[in-house]
Amino acid sequence: MQRDAAVTVLRPMSSAHRHRWSLRALLLTVALAAALLGTNLSTPPTARADLQGAISAGRSAAATFQSQIATDTAHIAATTSGLRSAQRHLAAIQTELSTREAQLRAVQASLLAARQRLVVLENRLHAATQALAANLIAGYEGSQPSVVTVVLEARGFGDLLERMSFMRRIAQRDAQIVGATRTARSAVSREATALEGLEQRDRTLTNQVLTQRNQAAALQAALLGRQIQLLGVRAGTASKLHSLNARLKTLEAQAAAQAAQAARAAQAAQAANASSAGSPSASSGGSPSASSGGSPSASSGGSPSPSVGGIAIDTGGMVQAPPGAPAAVAQVIAAGNAIATLPYVYGGGHASFHDSAYDCSGSISYALAAAGLLTSPLDSSGFESWGDAGPGRWITVYANAGHAFMIVAGWRFDTVALANGGTRWSSDLSGEDTSAFVARHPPGL
Repeated sequence: MQRDAAVTVLRPMSSAHRHRWSLRALLLTVALAAALLGTNLSTPPTARADLQGAISAGRSAAATFQSQIATDTAHIAATTSGLRSAQRHLAAIQTELSTREAQLRAVQASLLAARQRLVVLENRLHAATQALAANLIAGYEGSQPSVVTVVLEARGFGDLLERMSFMRRIAQRDAQIVGATRTARSAVSREATALEGLEQRDRTLTNQVLTQRNQAAALQAALLGRQIQLLGVRAGTASKLHSLNARLKTLEAQAAAQAAQAARAAQAAQAANASSAGSPSASSGGSPSASSGGSPSASSGGSPSPSVGGIAIDTGGMVQAPPGAPAAVAQVIAAGNAIATLPYVYGGGHASFHDSAYDCSGSISYALAAAGLLTSPLDSSGFESWGDAGPGRWITVYANAGHAFMIVAGWRFDTVALANGGTRWSSDLSGEDTSAFVARHPPGL
């Protein structure tokens, strides 16, 4: 079982559900981050596996925070787009409202002018009516000529006709003045009534537009408030992520220091073993024992395994590099020989390259490190993005979230083979379907 699969507590949500965080997952993320942030870094972990587990858990929590920040950013972008739409809608409504208000002012001005004209005409009608009444009263009470007096005082028939025509024209003129005044007053009254209806309609439309503007303004204010809230949430998450990354850097530095210390201790032990093996024993008298036949046996351990960069290798192991293979390939194979029969243990080879048992990705990390292709152990998820994409000419690592193995110069190096044949090396290249794995290779190999 791959080490990375167990220590990864939290995973980013799928894109289809990224906008709906479950309360349980969010609380677990916050609890995990709080536990990491509250770690007393001055006290070393009790075991290297605990430190690596804390680092993996911290990376998972950081990925969760990054996913949450990305989700909040997407929501902020959507809110910003909504704000722009609301602003455009509000501007259009404001333009319409301004037009309606201008029309209402024009109608009100026309109505005021019509009412003023109506007042003038009513004043004229009143004056004409009073003048007509005064004429009638004066004609009745005074010595105004009547038809009888006109007939009697006429100096002939022609004079009579002229006087009668003059009196008729005066009466017609008075009647025309009164009629025209009454007609004008009726027209102005109708115009005033129509303008009042138009004013009422425009006032109603203006109020409707004003209501729409107020609703659009309220929507804009709500969107702006939501955006401010999302910005605050994102800022808080970013602050937590920053603190978590700082803690992770400290943990990773501590892990690197422990790995370097373990490597130095291993190198010192190997140097001590080499020194003691190179000195003749008192019982041999300065020459090999008789049972050895003058030379140490390969199985007796009379000479230590060579090393590359502090990593033990076995150049005489069961797998040999083919002729013409690059030196790096030969070093990877020799390092694989050195640990090919060591037992499997989950997390083995991750706290340090030097261990007594290895898991799948830990053994691959050990072999690649001998050729200088790795500087620190990787889990299987880390190998999914290691090196260059695709199969290599000499070395190909196949990895997914749960397992990793590699093909080196036609040989399969896999912990699955260890359970079947007692060694991680196998010539059977069809043991596992590679379609479920990501193929990666070291540059140039």
